[in-house]
Amino acid sequence: MRSCATTLILCGCACASLGQQNDVPLNRDIYYDIDRNGACRTSTMHTGLRPMIESRADLDNVMGFRPDKGRHYYLFTKKLFAEHLINARHGGFKLSIDPVFRFEMGRDMVETSVANTNQATNNFNARGFWIKADLGKDVSFQTTFYENQAVLPLYLYQYAQRTGVVPGQGRIKAFNQRGLDFAWAMGNVSWSPRRWINVQFGNGRHFVGNGYRSVLLGDNTFPYPYLKFSFITPDQRLQYTWINARFQSVNDPADRLPTGESAESLFWWRRVGLKHLSVNLGPVQLGLFEATLWRTIDSSGVRPFNAWQLNPVPVVNTLVNGFDGEHKQLIGLDAKYRITDKFFVYGQFALDDPARQRYAWQAGFQWFDILVRDLHLLAEYNSATPFAYTSSFTRGSYSQYNEPLASPLGAGYNEAVAILDYGINQTWWFRVQGSLATFTVDTTATTVSGGNIFDPRDAMGADSLAVKRTRAWLDVSFAWRINHNQNTSLSIGLSTRDVNPAPDTQNCHYLYVCLRTGLFNRYYDH
Repeated sequence: MRSCATTLILCGCACASLGQQNDVPLNRDIYYDIDRNGACRTSTMHTGLRPMIESRADLDNVMGFRPDKGRHYYLFTKKLFAEHLINARHGGFKLSIDPVFRFEMGRDMVETSVANTNQATNNFNARGFWIKADLGKDVSFQTTFYENQAVLPLYLYQYAQRTGVVPGQGRIKAFNQRGLDFAWAMGNVSWSPRRWINVQFGNGRHFVGNGYRSVLLGDNTFPYPYLKFSFITPDQRLQYTWINARFQSVNDPADRLPTGESAESLFWWRRVGLKHLSVNLGPVQLGLFEATLWRTIDSSGVRPFNAWQLNPVPVVNTLVNGFDGEHKQLIGLDAKYRITDKFFVYGQFALDDPARQRYAWQAGFQWFDILVRDLHLLAEYNSATPFAYTSSFTRGSYSQYNEPLASPLGAGYNEAVAILDYGINQTWWFRVQGSLATFTVDTTATTVSGGNIFDPRDAMGADSLAVKRTRAWLDVSFAWRINHNQNTSLSIGLSTRDVNPAPDTQNCHYLYVCLRTGLFNRYYDH
């Protein structure tokens, strides 16, 4: 097995020669290999903010970037198992085009037995495309589009009806008895005029942290438009990223702006500034994160531009605005400590309002190649106090597109997560993922337990009427990875969700078969 030092040298040579500026798709299967490379104590790769730029990532033996070593005797089998569907190269120009899809059939035994919906099967039918290109060594672009029709398990269907969105995948339009239609797109243009600077303009998601959840910024929301500037020192000791974005509220009819009577009037939106500063200190990597969600619109319309939105320095906006003002502020730290070349611990702390003791934290570890190659364990604990991420302004919470920007559980929760992966020859993949969470829900109009980040009331109400629930989640799956370039796999699995106390319609025992390409993360374990 090659040493970490050898891997770093090879990676540095590869990055210098390729000069690719596209983002590595933000999918856990792909970042599994990147995290393993980043576990090396000598690694200088900044892993705290994702997606990562290809030219800054250690892509040695990473799925989608490693060469295929199988024998393929025909053009059809090469395209099916080893290559992009369309692959063009000419000088410094590189282009690949692939279909993306998710064809899933399943059956929710709980719904069949207790819900009386006559819904025998569930299905997910998604089709789209993925185009990526390098225009020389400095400019890259990619775009992805998904069109979806789905009959989801009942608890997800009820969630979509309540919020108006499928988790992370957009607004819904109903068809037939239980069908939902939704679509979404991502893409960006990435330019690195020098090795130390990168500028991106696009529509996508970002994630802060080194684990499964994030209490700072997660990727479980709908993609949003952004302009991103990222700087890195020549020795890779420091990396600073500044993201300017726009978030929306889309559920309530009152979220429509009074600009017309058409069904597609603009939604209520906010300007957003996200800043992340990462520093390498030997085996320790520390990150400072600040988020500012500006109150951009009020009853008189769009407010004049606030010059502080141009401030690139972290923490300054928090000092100027405070935690209890009309603009939503969140500040926090993320950290990773590499104990061995196969084991690291990580954690986060998010401060929402110190005066009212509103905060969230995370602690976890990842362990790679336990006894054998590709046996991996991730375990973490996440917690948020009641009323964290909330705001006294109705649309001022720490959210995007009706979903929390941190954990999908919102606030006032405790959750333990464990994921065990085992891969065989990089082709067969067995995964067991489980979590146990406790949280509170409001049962009446006067109940204010602090778990709903969209409730502007910031004082504990009739908390005796709040219900404390326990949610247990388990997903067991076995997959055949067909093509690593698009992360195409065929899998069979069983997902179980048990919530107590709660109506049986909130539970799920879902058996499924799925053929899909994996370019982003889906979070159905809220």
